[in-house]
Amino acid sequence: MDINKRTILWIVFAVSLVVLWNNWMVSTGKPSMFAPAPAQTAKAPEAKKSELPAASATAAAGAAALPGAPAAAEPFKSERITVTTDLFRVDVDTLGGTIKRLELLKFKDGVDPTKNQVLFDVDAGTGKTYLAQTGLIGAPGLPNHQTGFVAKPGPRMLGDGNQVQLVLEAESAGVKLTKTFTFKRGDYTIDVRHDVANVGAAPVKPELYLQLVHDGNKPAGDSYFNSSYTGPTLYTAEDHYKKLKFETLEKEAAEAAKTGKDAVQDHPTKADNGWFAISQHFFVSAFVPQDKLARTIFTKKVTTNQYAIGTIQQLGTLAPGATVSNDAKLYSGPQEAKLLEKVSPGLELVKDYGWLTIIAKPIFWVMDHIHQVLGNWGWTIIAFTILIKLAFFPLSAAGYRSMAKVKLVTPKMQAIRERYKGDPAKMNQATMELYKAEKINPLGGCLPILVQMPVFIALYWVLQASVEIRGAPWIGWITNLAAPDPWYILPVLYAISMYITTKLNPAPADPMQAKMMLFMPLAFSVMFFFFPSGLVLYWVVNNVLSIGQQYVISKKFAPPAAANS
Repeated sequence: MDINKRTILWIVFAVSLVVLWNNWMVSTGKPSMFAPAPAQTAKAPEAKKSELPAASATAAAGAAALPGAPAAAEPFKSERITVTTDLFRVDVDTLGGTIKRLELLKFKDGVDPTKNQVLFDVDAGTGKTYLAQTGLIGAPGLPNHQTGFVAKPGPRMLGDGNQVQLVLEAESAGVKLTKTFTFKRGDYTIDVRHDVANVGAAPVKPELYLQLVHDGNKPAGDSYFNSSYTGPTLYTAEDHYKKLKFETLEKEAAEAAKTGKDAVQDHPTKADNGWFAISQHFFVSAFVPQDKLARTIFTKKVTTNQYAIGTIQQLGTLAPGATVSNDAKLYSGPQEAKLLEKVSPGLELVKDYGWLTIIAKPIFWVMDHIHQVLGNWGWTIIAFTILIKLAFFPLSAAGYRSMAKVKLVTPKMQAIRERYKGDPAKMNQATMELYKAEKINPLGGCLPILVQMPVFIALYWVLQASVEIRGAPWIGWITNLAAPDPWYILPVLYAISMYITTKLNPAPADPMQAKMMLFMPLAFSVMFFFFPSGLVLYWVVNNVLSIGQQYVISKKFAPPAAANS
């Protein structure tokens, strides 16, 4: 029994190490061992792709001339217009009507809590690039994200109303493009409307592109044990949710440079629905193009350390004097499932629970309902641990009864080991016969641990993916349950609880096994130094409850002979 139980415990330990190694792989940009490889993208029609503006997304605003303007024309002098709502502060550059900075007012920065979380941003010093760009292609000189726009007068703060609008206009090559950004109270979704008017004398056939540009780096503060996917994602009703890789875009661009082909890639299937996004830990920015309008989904390398994902939508042929409108949405905010579900079908999938989603989703659903009552995520985790313990009580009781029986027959097992210490095969055979005679299940003591391992790993992903728990305090020194314990108190308590649990279990006859069993709590405690404190809290509470349960069962529910001994 000891050999089997120790073997299973080492298997559990090995599985945990595999999970940690997988997280390290993901955090360093390598593919997950548990996720399918991203689908290969197919080449798109060359004519479409070559028309996309290819200039650097971080070109200096004051130095960019209007596309198609005479060489002697004065450079366009752009300005940043700041719009403030109850949820965020947004900077829109009149050069291209590009969103260059978006600050979330309700979320603190993951590294510096004195600052707010920033999503869209451009910082030449750090190389950070994260932009939302739109424009027209289809003919030379059409207004795009390098064109100078004029901002219409209007309020720039939400004030007492429920919405505020920013209207930008540009005219070039006989086409007038009007961009209207609508910011609403209590909403992380920005309505982005494009009105395209043919003010020239000849028909035009413009196409609208929407794209997100990113530098390909993970957010500051990302670590091996607290990492999450950062990169392009997309969803269509036909192909469902897919992750792409910045590394893949870089390799495709390198291959294209060797062959002289266009590096832009299209998603294999054209669509008339869905969304595309840049996902990162806890947050996401997603464009939802106008529904039921055919589109081409593309990814590309813009320039060095800049990558884009976007769509191109045909607007049809516009006769002189004709106008066409296109409505899109831009969500830029937290990965809260309730908010994401309202924006577009499938957008909630960016809240990635890993390969145990089938368990993690119900876990978060239960915890969310508990939190609505208790109002504190730390106490929610404790209450959830108690519920899990109650749910597995019959199984745990059976396991502890099995261990109580093992304690009862320990002298007989010692005698068997002494008798057959030179013959391991006969020793195991005699031990199994003893188990059979005493009606002992050799695996009974391991079942509670094995059953709880999927819950433990799923809870890890819940704490990793749930922005609701990010920055949530418990008591005293625990100010962020999604971050490691700053004073390492919970890992130490875990080590103590595991030591007590080990002492309550039947002691291995082999001194080497006994040393290894004492080493395992220390090894896990060291790993827990880097785990979210909420996860360690769950395991500490679980161990404390297990100790109490094991003690009571050992005294009250053990066989009479064991109770009298």
